[in-house]
Amino acid sequence: MSTESPVAPAAQATHKLSGKQRKAIVAGTIGNTVEWVDWALYSIFAKIIADEFFPSGNEAVALLSTLAVFAVGFVMRPVGAAVLGVYADRYGRKKGMTLTVGLMAGAAFVIALTPSYQSIGVFSPLLLLLARLVQGFSAGGEFGSSSAFLVESAATGRRAFAGSWQQVSVAGGVLIASLLGTVTTSALSDAALHSWGWRLAFIAGGLLGLVGLWLRVSVADTESFTQVQGEGRTRSHPLKAMFVEHPGAALRVAGITIAGTLTYYIWVNYLPTYANLTTGIPLSKALLSQTLCLIVFVVLLPFAGLLSDRLGRKPTMAVFAGGFVVLAWPLLHLLGDSFLSLFLVQLVGMLLILGYSANCAVIMAEQFPAEIRATGIALPYALAVALFGGTAPYLTTWMHESGHSDLLWLYVVGASLISFVVYVTMPETKNKEFK
Repeated sequence: MSTESPVAPAAQATHKLSGKQRKAIVAGTIGNTVEWVDWALYSIFAKIIADEFFPSGNEAVALLSTLAVFAVGFVMRPVGAAVLGVYADRYGRKKGMTLTVGLMAGAAFVIALTPSYQSIGVFSPLLLLLARLVQGFSAGGEFGSSSAFLVESAATGRRAFAGSWQQVSVAGGVLIASLLGTVTTSALSDAALHSWGWRLAFIAGGLLGLVGLWLRVSVADTESFTQVQGEGRTRSHPLKAMFVEHPGAALRVAGITIAGTLTYYIWVNYLPTYANLTTGIPLSKALLSQTLCLIVFVVLLPFAGLLSDRLGRKPTMAVFAGGFVVLAWPLLHLLGDSFLSLFLVQLVGMLLILGYSANCAVIMAEQFPAEIRATGIALPYALAVALFGGTAPYLTTWMHESGHSDLLWLYVVGASLISFVVYVTMPETKNKEFK
C-alpha cells in the first residue's frame, strides 16, 4: 500500500520551479547584477572621485562633497520609483527593467569619461552630479520592477527563494565592483589609479550594463503581468491606487526598509571607506575584507530565502533587526586597524542582514496586487532608502569629522528598533494568495 500523501503532488507543484521559471530568475538576476556594479562603484572610489572632481586643498570637504552627490543621487530614487514603477505596471516588468539598465550603463560611461576639475573646472562636478541623478532615477525604478519580476516568476512555495535573488544580484553587483576596486587599488600605483585606473573600472561597469540590457531584451514578461494585461486590469493611475487603496501596505513597506537600508549601506557599501578614515587601515585591505564577506553573503542569501519559505517572513526578519539592536554597540567598538577586526565586524553584520535581504523583495511584493505591484514596491522603498540609506555614508563621515564616531551605534539601534516593531506586528504573508 502506498504511504504517499494525497496532497504531495500539489505540494510539489507549489515548491518546484519549472524550467521557464528558472530561466527567468537567472536572466533577471544577471541583468540586475550588472546594473548594481555601476551604482556601487561610486561609493568604492569615493575618495578618488573627491580628488578628481572637486577643488584640492581640503580632503575632508572634498570627500563630504562627493558623498553629498552620492546622497543627492538618492533624492532621485523616489522620482524614478514613481515614474518607472508606474511604467512597469502599465507596460510590463520587462520594458521597465530594460529602460533602467540602459540609463544606469549610460551614466557610468559619463562618469568614466568626464574630465577632472583641474581640466574643466566647475563643469566637472556638475557632470558628475547629472550622471548620479540619472543613476538614482534608474535605481529608483529598478527595485520595484526587478522584485516584481522575480517573485512573479516563482512557484508559490519558493517566492522568498526567488525574491532573494534580487538581493543576490545587488550584492553580486557590489561584489564585482569591490573586486574591480581591489584589483585596481592593489595592482596600480597611486598616480595611475588617480589618472586612469578608476575610470577603467567605470568603463568595465558600463560594458557589463550593456550585457544586462541584452539579457533583459531576450526574456519574456511574467505571467502575472500578461494575465493582468489580458484581463484589462491594468490601472491608468497605479500611483493613485497605491495611496488610496493600499496606504497601510505602503507604510509597511517603508517601515520594513528603514533598518535594512541603513545597515546595508553602512556594512555592505561604506564600511571599507569608513574604516580607512577612522582606523587608518589601508583601503586595499578594507576592500579585500569586504570582498570576502560579500562572497559569504551572496552564497548564503538563497538559503536564507529557503528558510523564510519554510519558517515565515516575520521570524527571519525579526532576528535581523533584533540582532542589530543587541550587537551594534559591540560590533562598532570592535572596529580596529587590523584586517581581522574589520573582517569579523563586517561578517557578523552581513550575516544578520541576511534576514532582511532574503525577505525584502518577497514581503513587499506580497503586500500588493499585480496591477500596482511594481509601483507599490518601488516608491515607499525608495523614499525610505533616500532618507536612511543615501544619507548613511554622509552622516557617518560627518560624525567622524565632528568627533562623534562613538555615537554611530545609536543611529543603527534606533533604526533597527523601528523596523523590529514593524516586523513583529505585521501580518505573516508566507501563505498569502498571490496573483
